[in-house]
Amino acid sequence: MMNAIIAESAGPDEVVKHFDVSRESFEKLKVYADLLEKWQKRINLVGPQEVSRIWSRHIADALQLIDYIPADVKCAVDLGTGPGIPGVIISAALQSQGFHVHLVESNGKKAAFLREAVREMEISADVHCDRIEALYEEKWVGDVQLVFARALAPLPKLMDLAAPFVEKSKKMLFLKGLDVDSELTATTKCWNIDYQKYPSRTYAGGCILSIKDFQRVSVSSRSQEP
Repeated sequence: MMNAIIAESAGPDEVVKHFDVSRESFEKLKVYADLLEKWQKRINLVGPQEVSRIWSRHIADALQLIDYIPADVKCAVDLGTGPGIPGVIISAALQSQGFHVHLVESNGKKAAFLREAVREMEISADVHCDRIEALYEEKWVGDVQLVFARALAPLPKLMDLAAPFVEKSKKMLFLKGLDVDSELTATTKCWNIDYQKYPSRTYAGGCILSIKDFQRVSVSSRSQEP
């Protein structure tokens, strides 16, 4: 059952039971869902049809990553987090373990929502309203052990954006769709990566891509390709 796709009709109780979420974390996630529905009336945080399945599709999408977070990882960065998926949800679920997340979102209105969510949920998180490239090049002082991203960019571009944040740990977790194999093929032109794919529990054909090591392919190596 743990690998079964969660039905779109699944409600909060079913989702948190599936992922064994604590009562305290469940309460924080309910605050998040209520805030998102409230803010959605003013700004477009998710698609118009997505509010009705915020638990079964979006919160569940984030919760499924937890099984693949190494036990020694206590700080992560969520690039292009949008409404906080997956970073806000994971921070809420792992709050008792001292988990901290940096939420990077360039849209000012979405960043305002994130700040209120962090405050109301009482989770450990920092909100950065910046473009990813500019944040790292000009302002970044964090030391993170893991990068998250969901629906941000094709993998070759995603590697370029994410790699500078985890040059030491080399750890990344990405939620990917049906094109993951073609993206992996394209990525090999610029990167050597050690990865594993795990089936998504929210999207048939989707996967969780866990990258455990990476190295940029040198220009000289690429120039020797036929």
